[in-house]
Amino acid sequence: MADNKDYFEGILQLRNVDDEVIDFVVKEIEKTEDIQIAKVKKVTNGYDIYVSRQRFLRSLGNKLQGKFGGQLIISKKLHTRSRMTGRELFRVNALFRMPNFKKGDIIKYKGDEIKVIALHKKVLAKDVKTGKKLNLSFKDIFR
Repeated sequence: MADNKDYFEGILQLRNVDDEVIDFVVKEIEKTEDIQIAKVKKVTNGYDIYVSRQRFLRSLGNKLQGKFGGQLIISKKLHTRSRMTGRELFRVNALFRMPNFKKGDIIKYKGDEIKVIALHKKVLAKDVKTGKKLNLSFKDIFR
């Protein structure tokens, strides 16, 4: 099964990423022996990388978010049922989206200007006028 070069268990969807993120992903894949890439597709504002192990995919998604900050959405979809065991087999998608802003930028949020203080699993920001700190999810900002 793993010998099939078209076989994949999941897709790493990279959006709005720079070369540093792509280099990081390539290095992580290269240093893991049992990971194969079935294919890489260039899509609007990013890449889809089809990988052979979903556990690796989940781990890589978490590493990306920890290192670069950004939105990580992991979802799974029923792919098939094992003929031998009857177990359901899922394919996993890990969407990693970098925001189009970085630490120190001033952006608009709900009509107000906020300054980005930090990017992790959430966006830590401060209202420019009031000085009030905000802890925002990427979902709120990407709308």
